[in-house]
Amino acid sequence: MRSIRAAAVGAVTMSLALAASACGGGSSTNGGSDDSPKTLTYWASNQGASIEVDKQVLQPELDKFQKQTGIKVKLEVVPWSDLLNRILTATTSGQGPDVLNIGNTWSASLQATGALVPWDAKNFDKIGGKSRFVDSALGSTGVQGKDPAAVPLYSMAYALYYNKQIFADAGVSQPPATWDELVADGKKIQQKGKQVLGAEGSNVSENIHHVFVFGKQHGADFFTPDGKADFTNDGVVAAVKQYVDLMAKDKVIPVGNAEYAQNQSVSDFAKGKTAMLLWQSAAANLKSQGMSENQYGIAPVPVQSGAPGAGAQVDSMVAGINLAVFKNTHNVDGAMKFVKFMTSDDEQKILNKAYSSIPPVSAAQSDPAFTAPANAVLKDTLAKSAAALPQVADESQFETTVGTAVKELFADAAAGRAVTTDSVKAKLQKAQQQMPTK
Repeated sequence: MRSIRAAAVGAVTMSLALAASACGGGSSTNGGSDDSPKTLTYWASNQGASIEVDKQVLQPELDKFQKQTGIKVKLEVVPWSDLLNRILTATTSGQGPDVLNIGNTWSASLQATGALVPWDAKNFDKIGGKSRFVDSALGSTGVQGKDPAAVPLYSMAYALYYNKQIFADAGVSQPPATWDELVADGKKIQQKGKQVLGAEGSNVSENIHHVFVFGKQHGADFFTPDGKADFTNDGVVAAVKQYVDLMAKDKVIPVGNAEYAQNQSVSDFAKGKTAMLLWQSAAANLKSQGMSENQYGIAPVPVQSGAPGAGAQVDSMVAGINLAVFKNTHNVDGAMKFVKFMTSDDEQKILNKAYSSIPPVSAAQSDPAFTAPANAVLKDTLAKSAAALPQVADESQFETTVGTAVKELFADAAAGRAVTTDSVKAKLQKAQQQMPTK
């Protein structure tokens, strides 16, 4: 969902109840107006190394928009730890921004509140048409068969970042293509006194992203075709266990990473402590921490065997940020103009360069900045081997409950408690019991 975000934790578990209440009131019934045609309020997600960095990136573009349209945009950059809860509160109170960023995995959950403007053909026409956006990005904008709840703004994919010098010192000639190869390479790296693979064991959303990919590689889904939680099937249990076993059994994730939740694994990698990192579009983050691009390589995330692709060869979730409009905006026309501006070819190039992400607008992807080798890996992953997280109304609760179960399993591994198939299944059973019943 982001380039350096922290987990969105806490009251996410209330999302279904909030969604249900919003459907009957709040912003979903008021509709928009043009009462304030000269101003817009915009909640941006924290994409850069800090909120101040985001302001430095965004404010010049907002000033440009004001010069073009006469509309002043009041910017608030919201930390990822607060964003979802802020949005959910706004859906019930009706007191929210005009335009906002949302993690693309939340699209279906927020769509269920009825608080966001649906992007039907008429609204897409106002911003140049739906065909401008790549299919993979559109796949994470809401429930299939319904008008999207938001439009894609930034696209990202997971990749394996590896330290070239650490690999050379350990005699590892190329990045691992499979998980078995990663574990084998890890033994050589550890002999040289380096950590192998960084992870954010206490970051609920990071946990979900990785176990979702492992689930795909095991041919498993976390929901049944009719949208019911199915967290205890054999494939899901095997997927979660394999991920946690990278610490518990294979010893390639350091036990200290069980407590990481604020991008400490990225810092460890940037400082040369860790040989490998699984991360979304990390270049800007690493650069901000003093790591030059020639110090690391980028490769696809490993698979079980063979090469990344569709089906069981999926090696990333479709990561990214979407741009949404609240139904109760007081500047409907201005909000549409702002979305058009932010998703224009020129702005897509500027913003995605700044955040080392990939433009979800096809025409912008041809810019040389997005054809460099590192970005080529991300683009190829998004096009061929990434899958959207479940686009169901309960998705945000899925992130919280299963992500927390994985967090607890990492804590068990760090404490030396056995992580078994039975203990994994028990955690997932508890998570499933916390989901809404249909």
